[in-house]
Amino acid sequence: MVRVSGKIRRILLDQGLVTPESWASAVETGKPILEVLLDGEGLDGSRFLSTVGAISGVAPVDLTKCTPSSSAVESLSAEVCAQMCVIPLARNGNSLTVAVSDPFDVLLFDDLSLLSGCRVRPVLSHPAAIRAFLEGMEDDGSAAVEQLLEGVNSAEIEVRNQEEEEAELDVEALAAGDDVPAVKLVNLILLRALKERASDIHIEPGENHMRVRYRVDGRLVEAMRPPKGLGPSLSSRLKILADLDIAERFKPQDGKFQIRYEGRNIDLRLSTLPVVGGEKAVMRILDSAGVALSLDSMGLEPACLADILEAAGAAHGMLLVTGPTGSGKSTTLYSCVKTVASPEINIVTVEDPVEYRMDGINQVPVNPKRGLTFAGALRSILRQDPDVVLVGEIRDTETAEIAVKAALTGHMVLSTLHTNDAPSTITRLVDMGIDPFLVSSSVNCVVAQRLVRRLCPSCKIEDTLPEEELIGVGYTKEEALDLIIYRPRVEGCPRCKSGYRGRLAVVETLSLNKDLRRMVVEKASAADIKQKGIESGMLTLRRVGLMNVMRGLTSLEEILRVTTPDR
Repeated sequence: MVRVSGKIRRILLDQGLVTPESWASAVETGKPILEVLLDGEGLDGSRFLSTVGAISGVAPVDLTKCTPSSSAVESLSAEVCAQMCVIPLARNGNSLTVAVSDPFDVLLFDDLSLLSGCRVRPVLSHPAAIRAFLEGMEDDGSAAVEQLLEGVNSAEIEVRNQEEEEAELDVEALAAGDDVPAVKLVNLILLRALKERASDIHIEPGENHMRVRYRVDGRLVEAMRPPKGLGPSLSSRLKILADLDIAERFKPQDGKFQIRYEGRNIDLRLSTLPVVGGEKAVMRILDSAGVALSLDSMGLEPACLADILEAAGAAHGMLLVTGPTGSGKSTTLYSCVKTVASPEINIVTVEDPVEYRMDGINQVPVNPKRGLTFAGALRSILRQDPDVVLVGEIRDTETAEIAVKAALTGHMVLSTLHTNDAPSTITRLVDMGIDPFLVSSSVNCVVAQRLVRRLCPSCKIEDTLPEEELIGVGYTKEEALDLIIYRPRVEGCPRCKSGYRGRLAVVETLSLNKDLRRMVVEKASAADIKQKGIESGMLTLRRVGLMNVMRGLTSLEEILRVTTPDR
């Protein structure tokens, strides 16, 4: 029960605001005395504020016109505010302004200073107004979520938990408490992301609110701004789903869970990171049903497609795919695996994590905590009589050495590296400590890949540029003559909303012929290897991109954004 100082009692009795009988009656109820008096025992709220304020020298405040700052709200927990009947309103450095109903309670100020680490500056309100304000603050989060949920059927999505043994937890147990705002908000965020074809979800704390952004067609777009007060509970809900430690807020954590949407299972990888103001959460959406695992459907240049098919179908050697995070490398590798898969071939993958599950393929998830690394798994895989081995990523020299040796001993190895273009991949392997002769003998083909946004066919606009500008970006004089290209409509259309819809892959392929293999052994530079590749017919990323611009599939600004000049 909120205590009342003797000073308040004397003021109320001496000023005739309450009678001794009313005070005694309020005490007998066992409820907060001032609240009982203000509610029905003859104590007028305005007289209480004016009288106590004048005697104490503490200014009264109208809470209906106040909006607490986020820094002040974070200074005291909601439980403390409710227990002590106070409201933190503003914080300026080490000074915290707090609305109280008893300005004479020295022990209260000591407790608030200890809990907040600030010097407390009181303002006066009566307890009924404080309680009503606190209840309103609690309702804000729920009301905001209800507004966001309006018109959305959250029953469309079913959240599941995916343990290491792939056993599903009781869905009813996970759904318990679905009336909690954080649970509703998580369901809404996931549902909207799937409807908008997002590949990633970013949940970020801000000063006065949270921000939820979706990566759609490679670009981040803001989706909603939930109340900041829901941040901790939202983070906890996601951690529960991903089986993470909800008590740990100062270390990065990674996990995964699964949802069911429109009759299909969708995996989500969750990563949390402590940042200023709270924790940022990022979820990668892995929807195998939404990915066309077919090389023919990727819209690749015929020459590039032929190089990839030839390398993937070889009896042994390495096919490497390179590019930045989120450039579709894994999708290309899975497509290669699907192309060569048959009952006569033993295909084993080692991945971190397994992104898309494929029937008939033996997929091994890396687990460093249990000692299962890429290198360790790869050693064991080579004793499993494989024909094709997919290594999710070559991250270190040990993995690279084992992969090269596997390629030289009759296995087809598919993997990825992080380099800017195909020729740089060759020199990267040499820099990692692999003998140039081994690189030359093992690598069949290197694929560099980028994803660019596809123009919306419903609203793209014809455009022309001066010949000099077109020649400057890489077109020949003949191509630049009367060339019509397309650009996006700024406001988009009801179908795309941005001028773009979907993405397409832009790839360059470097197939190692005799001349290139000799250059690798001689430790030629990446620039020299690239020049020789172009002379041998290699189509660079920039060139392939410009060809897609000519076809009206994407815009010139997209190609210039993701590629570099060939010269």
